[in-house]
Amino acid sequence: MIDEVRLGVVLLCHANLPMAARMARIWADGGARVVIHIDAKVPAATADKMKRELSDLPGILYSRRIRCNWGRFSLIEATQHAASQLLEAYPDCTHVYLASGSCLPLRPIADLSAFLAAHPGRDFIESVDTNEVGWVIGGLNEERFTLYFPIDWRKYRKLFDRCVAIQRRLRIRRKLPRGLTPHLGSQWWCLTARTLRAILDDPRRDEYDRFFRRTWIPDESYFQTLARRHSSGIESRSLTFARFDHRGRPYQAYDDHLQVLEEANCFVARKIWPGAARLLEHFPRPADATPDPAPPQPANIERLIARTLSRRILGRPGLYMQSRFPRKDAENGKTSAPYAVFQGMTDIFPDFENWLRDHMPGDVHGHLLGPEMVEFAGRPEIGPGALSSSAVVRDYDPQRFLTALIRVTERMQVFQFSPRDNQELNWFMATDPNAYLFVVTGAWNLPLLDMDMPFDDVRRITAMLQRTEMEQLQVLNSVWVKARVQLWEFNDFIARPQAILDKVLSQIDPDANPVTELPPMRDMTGLPEHLQRLRNSGLHPHLTGDQPITKASHILARNNI
Repeated sequence: MIDEVRLGVVLLCHANLPMAARMARIWADGGARVVIHIDAKVPAATADKMKRELSDLPGILYSRRIRCNWGRFSLIEATQHAASQLLEAYPDCTHVYLASGSCLPLRPIADLSAFLAAHPGRDFIESVDTNEVGWVIGGLNEERFTLYFPIDWRKYRKLFDRCVAIQRRLRIRRKLPRGLTPHLGSQWWCLTARTLRAILDDPRRDEYDRFFRRTWIPDESYFQTLARRHSSGIESRSLTFARFDHRGRPYQAYDDHLQVLEEANCFVARKIWPGAARLLEHFPRPADATPDPAPPQPANIERLIARTLSRRILGRPGLYMQSRFPRKDAENGKTSAPYAVFQGMTDIFPDFENWLRDHMPGDVHGHLLGPEMVEFAGRPEIGPGALSSSAVVRDYDPQRFLTALIRVTERMQVFQFSPRDNQELNWFMATDPNAYLFVVTGAWNLPLLDMDMPFDDVRRITAMLQRTEMEQLQVLNSVWVKARVQLWEFNDFIARPQAILDKVLSQIDPDANPVTELPPMRDMTGLPEHLQRLRNSGLHPHLTGDQPITKASHILARNNI
């Protein structure tokens, strides 16, 4: 058991050296022994300035400068040289922590030392078997070990992809060193000095170095793999809080993340925006008289990142915008909230819209997709969200019209529909889980009874409306329907309208009051004769039914409806 932890830190710096110098001072003031590697691409004058700023800290050492490139073995070489120098200069070190110049310690270094002392012999390094878990985000997983990668991905992207494609076509497969099981994980780790020495002094190190020199992004696999060979106890997690987006790019912490970072209780966070003055002033927290060995609790901030990532990839449900125009059936929800559509009700009950407004919460509109105008509730020229009541403007993009209306309003949207209306949204509404569709088929025949026009015109309109509704019913009876759809034939509905409407309203609003009265029904006198005349002319209006209509009319009359 380790009585005292003597912490060493390898600090990899390649940009913003003033901030890196500030981080180095935090580590050194906290009692850590620090070896800094400055990327050889950094101008000598800039590196010398950093050394002058830290000249009052004689315990800080500088390793041999190597020109480092993203995803190349040069990052491993820089780490190897710095770690070897650290262990040689401070042989009493018990742990070595790998960090970057943009990693900000959030808690006192004494807390980290106390935590490591409470877990003697444990190596904190994320190490995931590539054969079991797809750890990689948007990149190569197993192939990073079986193919050759001599080309820089960032500099020569097309050539890199071409090289990978050729190797796949030729079925090239590199031979892994004997006994090596590739593992992946975060490049930021904290190893015991014993494990790190075993990796650096491994007699087969030259063989391993040659192999990893041609792998892709070896800084995420070299130490993660070799630690499995030499460690007696791996804790597969990093003590540096670092998360990546869906493209594999690290998130940056800003001033407005101060509270969530405080709650996460992590030891180190990466990557800090250089301009985050409040973060840099607040962290690390002042040391208490007694170091706190409590482990990090990043669950809350990880949930926040997960929600953020989901919002970034999928967007908000029902929100359509130019910068994220969704592919068909790949959107995150067609609409943002439930809505209800009533078809045929206004044909049976002319005052149904006003009646419904008194019986359920929500904005009850007329025919939003009507041919003449958009019938917003109260019939304003400009509706919610500055939506125009012009049918021409609406028909330019009916889907965006409906989704915008639902998104900009807080209450449930309810509207009427008919075969006379624009039918472009039939599939959209039928496949929308947020939609309630209540349809009485054939009810559109009733307004035709009052039309003063030649019978041939009535017959033509009837044929057109029936054909339109039959096409709609094919959609509503499809196996792809996700909306909550209820269909009633005209005869069935007028036989028991009160019971049906009571059930419908309770589905939309479980707290709705029972229906005790119905709105006035349209006069159906002459409907049987009208339907028979249509049949005699060669048109079969089967969506409305035949003989039961007369019977149902008597039932309605008997019930004074």
